[in-house]
Amino acid sequence: MTEGAFSLMLEEAFGRERADVILRSLDEEASTSIRLNPLKVKSEPEVSQDNSIEVPWCREGRILSERPSFTMDPAFHSGAYYVQDSSSMFVGHIFRRLLENQKGRLRVLDLCAAPGGKTTDMASSLREHCGEDFLLVSNEVMSNRCGILADNVARWGDPNVIVTSADPAAFASLGEFFDIILTDVPCSGEGMFRKDEDAVRQWSADTVGLCCARQKRILADVWPALKGGGLLIYSTCTFNNRENDGNVQWIKESLGAEVVTPECPFGQAIKTLYGYSLAPGFAPGEGQYCAALKKTEYAGKREEGRRRESGKKAVRKNGPEQILKSYFSFDAEISERNGTLIAVPSHIAEDVAAVASSLRTLSSGVKCGCLKNGKLVPDEDLILNAFLKEDALPTIETDRQTALAYLHRDTIVLGPDVPRGYVALKWKEVRYGVVNNLGNRCNNLHPMSRRILMRV
Repeated sequence: MTEGAFSLMLEEAFGRERADVILRSLDEEASTSIRLNPLKVKSEPEVSQDNSIEVPWCREGRILSERPSFTMDPAFHSGAYYVQDSSSMFVGHIFRRLLENQKGRLRVLDLCAAPGGKTTDMASSLREHCGEDFLLVSNEVMSNRCGILADNVARWGDPNVIVTSADPAAFASLGEFFDIILTDVPCSGEGMFRKDEDAVRQWSADTVGLCCARQKRILADVWPALKGGGLLIYSTCTFNNRENDGNVQWIKESLGAEVVTPECPFGQAIKTLYGYSLAPGFAPGEGQYCAALKKTEYAGKREEGRRRESGKKAVRKNGPEQILKSYFSFDAEISERNGTLIAVPSHIAEDVAAVASSLRTLSSGVKCGCLKNGKLVPDEDLILNAFLKEDALPTIETDRQTALAYLHRDTIVLGPDVPRGYVALKWKEVRYGVVNNLGNRCNNLHPMSRRILMRV
């Protein structure tokens, strides 16, 4: 990194005095924060019970006094909370402010979503604002990041979120489909210097220029998928004007939009020409920029998505899989994809089908499991879903060590009074997994890709 060039960019963005504060703060230790899952937790989890403070712009956000071992906390694996930087949660605050004026069913896209922090935050906000009447598409184009995104969405447990892996240009096939699009675009990563040494080594003025050009391509490609009058949230985790206010001005002038960033009452957020920047030394977390725009250019008639889903077929009307309908607290449409039964909320099934017919879809609704000898072998995603009824499967509360043994994918033994067959497991009243109890031992159904690798 060329320190002189970086310092100059900071001065251009914040002024000399603020730039000096940020530079000094980059040598300090980064903070740790989490965001609670309101669908799953009713009380404070262990990791935030002592010496934590609420994130000013996020009711469920907690800044921790020290970083615990999240890997060794069953509540983390059950989706009771998500580990997310407090500055990153500011994007969720802007999203909630924009929701205040939205009515009716909403279709929302998180375009560059991995690992899933902003997706899960928006899911909670949409659930509170819309009830069940929304669709949230969480997309990641990088194949090596899709798996963790799908896992985190499954842990969060909201059936109205679907995960896709498509290039931004592919969304144009849907026509003007989305009411709100979040573009948390890949950037030069200046705001992550305290957490990412590679970002420091790779930074240069040329890198900023490359990122700026790539961001414009992403924005232009996805623009046709936003409804006329729809909202675009633009965010980065960097500081410089070129990637932040400069790109917002480009959207405004080149794509056809007006800036509608809501006013912010928090002094930790630094007002810029079009949005807000959060930076170490002023905010408790890392670097984050966010602005909002309203699309003023109308493309005309919306194209309809094709009504089919590749590889998906209807199930038998009177088959055992229909029992799944009674498992959920929402009205479910059950279908089969490549041998796996999928439950999608009926009221958004048409929207889900429109997306799946045009884009590579990794998950939609709830992955329930597969049939073996006419009986359902439940998938862990079924157990993690927040809308699975309590009496759908026999459920027992376990101790921490049993939970960790399950998450390590060890063979576990339950008590003699536990019924045989498929049993859901809980810790601290939140479901985290499922086993097939054979009596003398259990078959562990925790996916290998999610297992804890540390010694437990």
